[in-house]
Amino acid sequence: MLHIQQLPVLSDNYVYLLRDEESGACAAVDPAEAEPVLSALREGGLTLTHILNTHHHSDHVGGNERLKAETGCTIVGPRADASRIPGIDVEVGGSEEFWLGGALARVFDVPGHTRGHITYWFEGDKALFCGDTLFALGCGRLFEGTPQEMWKSLTSLRDLPGDTRVYCAHEYTQTNARFALTVEPDNEALKAIAERVEARRAKSLPTVPSLMADEQAANPFLRADQDELQRAMGLESADPVSVFAEIRHRKDVF
Repeated sequence: MLHIQQLPVLSDNYVYLLRDEESGACAAVDPAEAEPVLSALREGGLTLTHILNTHHHSDHVGGNERLKAETGCTIVGPRADASRIPGIDVEVGGSEEFWLGGALARVFDVPGHTRGHITYWFEGDKALFCGDTLFALGCGRLFEGTPQEMWKSLTSLRDLPGDTRVYCAHEYTQTNARFALTVEPDNEALKAIAERVEARRAKSLPTVPSLMADEQAANPFLRADQDELQRAMGLESADPVSVFAEIRHRKDVF
């Protein structure tokens, strides 16, 4: 089983420190900066063996080179974007597998936010590390991809089991919930989740990870093909990609 430690960094990023208890293998997922990771390693008496990158943005790879220099760790990242991943050693892509000690991750290609974005799904630990593709009640901006690409990427993640914990890379949930309520104001599941989110943020508590079942029920970006959401938007029987694109546009100007 993986032990997962959540490290808040920068203004709203999360870095995840994963440790396979049996083998001692230890990975940092999307280290925006090195020092918080090094501090956590020192405090836990851990040795960093890997970095797992989901995409090339600086707030996900900013700590790569220092961490590699100080620990000798192996950097794993997307084959489709290897040239933009500092220090990459191992390139992976969709439908491939990666072993962190005895913990198996399945890799998904999820272009849209960036052209080479990937995610890591540790099925045995019910944990998805999805970078900036899927957020709690949201999704990433389309910097390098199309609505069609992003919709396909998101629906591939939506198909994961409902008890999957969604470890996204940013604490955006409160704003995402407020936006989602403008899209689908009568969604009872969304209203209940939004109340929980407000309560947690009032106490400065994290809202991540979320559960995939909650995302399936309340995240508008995963629901563009659902009749209830399309009716709420006045887009009955519309193509899901066009509905998704409209939701993304509304969020971009929210």
